[in-house]
Amino acid sequence: MGVTEEICRKTTSLSLSQIEKLQVVESILELASDIAYAQITIYAKSDVDHYLVIIAQAKPNTGFIQYRPNLLGTTVYASEEPLVWRTFESGENISGQREWALGMDALEMRTYPICDDTGTIIAVASFEASFEETSTDHPILVHTAYQLLISCQVPALEKVYRPLTARDGIMIIDERGLIIAANAATVNVYKILGIGKIVGRKMYDRQLNIRLAQKAAHVKQPQETEWEIGNMILAMRAIPIVTGDQVGRTIVILADVTELKKKEKELLIKSAVIQEIHHRVKNNLQTVASLLRLQARRSNSMQVKAALRESINRILSISVVHEFLSQQDKEIIDVAEVVKNILDLVIQNMLEPDFNIQTVFNGQTVILPSEQATSLALAVNELIQNSLEHGFVGLSEGVIGIDIVTTKDFHQVDIYDNGIGLPPDFNPQNSRSLGLQIVRKLIEDDLGGQFRIYSDSGTRASITVPRVGEGG
Repeated sequence: MGVTEEICRKTTSLSLSQIEKLQVVESILELASDIAYAQITIYAKSDVDHYLVIIAQAKPNTGFIQYRPNLLGTTVYASEEPLVWRTFESGENISGQREWALGMDALEMRTYPICDDTGTIIAVASFEASFEETSTDHPILVHTAYQLLISCQVPALEKVYRPLTARDGIMIIDERGLIIAANAATVNVYKILGIGKIVGRKMYDRQLNIRLAQKAAHVKQPQETEWEIGNMILAMRAIPIVTGDQVGRTIVILADVTELKKKEKELLIKSAVIQEIHHRVKNNLQTVASLLRLQARRSNSMQVKAALRESINRILSISVVHEFLSQQDKEIIDVAEVVKNILDLVIQNMLEPDFNIQTVFNGQTVILPSEQATSLALAVNELIQNSLEHGFVGLSEGVIGIDIVTTKDFHQVDIYDNGIGLPPDFNPQNSRSLGLQIVRKLIEDDLGGQFRIYSDSGTRASITVPRVGEGG
């Protein structure tokens, strides 16, 4: 339930269809407020006689308005808002002034009726703007914003109805195709393009290059595009105001996105270069692994072969991380995917031909920065290698599994097997195993985590890493 619907249900006697109409108005309120350079407040009659309730409100991004916050849902006596009440009673558009509080600058106030499909007034829109914002074009901008509010038939969810910024240009074109208002930002854009006077020109003028407005008026649907002219890239939106089957005014919004597009292009190039670097690093690591594999084949020493095989797996574990990084444009990695690949990789490289192994993998998504992911990948690689090397002595088959669990405070990775377990006198703190020393350094020093290894129907190694920052 939206804010407007909730307030209306609690405080008014409006029907469901009337509330739905006001929800449509609410959906476009921010854009209308920006076009009008005014704060817009929507009032409905309370279910208590002679009281009004504020059901929606928007403050413009295009100008400064001093206003009272947190007014939604509050009720006011009719005499406190005489212009609003007069519009409810007469159905007329009314102009005047108001002060929110003693000492605050007076505001220009314009009130307009909002009707349902039968013509019954169900709400009043109050447009309030500081007199500094009330230029010659201001009445046109306010009336256009009002027309936009009452002409919209369905909730404006499309991106084209997004709010404006203070730098956006606004142009209003009437039903004859004549430009009747243009703000300073629009004038400045066309000055750069060598065109001086804007107001009074026809939208069909080739110099103006606003064919998008013609298309929007023709198809009676909002349109949006980007076009490059000279050294500028302009984003243009055209929103026709359709009443019945006729197009009245058309709102054209211009934004100079030259610098934004330049930065986007630079980021794309930078991202592509980084991905290419990761791809080359992966290829180089795989080349080094291939050379070590060749060296292992030529050696007659089983110890040398084993040492080289362990080194190959470490190198390939790092290459897996770089392979993932080469396929995306962010320096973060899903550790679960990497660990699964490493499990398959180590099994493939170290498994003896006559040994039957079953792998089990249960992993939740764990997103880490690439540096942390590399350390964790290397640690997992060492533990899988240790399991295959020492965990199944004298056995012909076994199971190696990995569980990855994440909570709000930490990530936990458990590597386990159903092998012979650890020796009775095993002390992980005093172990001279190079693999376990590497794991402990990676987990405790690099990741600030904790590492435990113990016997549990085989051997279980548990890695706990705290979640830090957005990547975690």
